[in-house]
Amino acid sequence: MADPRFYDNAGPFTLAEVCAAAEVQLPPDSDGASRIFDLASLKGAGSSHLSFFTGARGTHEELARSAAGFVFVPDKARAEIRTPSPCVAIPCGSVIHAFASTARLFYRDSSVVAWSQQTSVDPTAEIGDNVVLGPGVVIGPGAEIGDGTKIGPNTVIGRGVAIGRNCEIASNVTIAHAYLGDEVLVLPGAQIGQPGFGFASNAKGHIKVPQLGRVIIQDRVEIGAATTIDRGALGDTVVGEGTKIDNLVQIGHNTHVGRHCVIVSQVGISGSCELGDFVVLGGQVGIADHVRIGSGARLAARSAVASGVELAGGKDYGGVPAKPVREWIREVHTLTRLAKHSKQTDNG
Repeated sequence: MADPRFYDNAGPFTLAEVCAAAEVQLPPDSDGASRIFDLASLKGAGSSHLSFFTGARGTHEELARSAAGFVFVPDKARAEIRTPSPCVAIPCGSVIHAFASTARLFYRDSSVVAWSQQTSVDPTAEIGDNVVLGPGVVIGPGAEIGDGTKIGPNTVIGRGVAIGRNCEIASNVTIAHAYLGDEVLVLPGAQIGQPGFGFASNAKGHIKVPQLGRVIIQDRVEIGAATTIDRGALGDTVVGEGTKIDNLVQIGHNTHVGRHCVIVSQVGISGSCELGDFVVLGGQVGIADHVRIGSGARLAARSAVASGVELAGGKDYGGVPAKPVREWIREVHTLTRLAKHSKQTDNG
């Protein structure tokens, strides 16, 4: 569910109203007057919540265990889908389009932070002892800044953001829809909690899917200059305790980074990835969506991991696609020898 510190819920709405907004048919034998109070993931939904099921790998068990009262499901696969009783399945041609439309119905102002305050520091913000605010700092309503934290010039802290004790937030940083722990270091230009890169696409174009989640930064994390950490779509994007992130890194929505990881400059991590503890990613590593990397794994610079791949922990990887490093090195040496042999043959 969306955190009320950051988002205003316009609900509840009836099932009939939701179906109309999503442009889908009211399910047979359902009560159109049933009220839906909020949106949630399959894991977090309750009986008064609407969730969605796309049929993606690994989500069938989540659906079977879900307590959601209402779920968007793919129309084509409806006969094969077993929703838990008494959940109401709502068939639709495009689950993502239906959910995007419904999310805009419940959360009409979820895209960017609206600023209506007349002062740089909103009077409802809570500022701890010995906090230092540089020139031009803006702090939104309901924000909390812990004791001893320093915030550099022209940094913007959005509505409801909570920052722990003894943090250092440099200049020109934007933090929204986020919770930061103690002793966090954020270097200049970092962007934390901006909307994730999520779209529903068809032949007519691309429709933005509202991003209703948060970013959770645990204690003693360091975030490099111009790094971006997008907020989750419904759940959270999490960076674990003690992790160190270099400059110019992109972390996509709903990704979970474990404790004490090291992520070097220009790494790109797509959405919904899971990194265990003490993972090391070399410079310019690229990770596609829904990847799982076990604790202690290390990826050499410019390695790439394809969508949905799972890499075992405690091993070193390299190459495109990433594979165990010794295997990768053997392949590189083999290709080098073949290239030399081919050149010698061509030269007669």
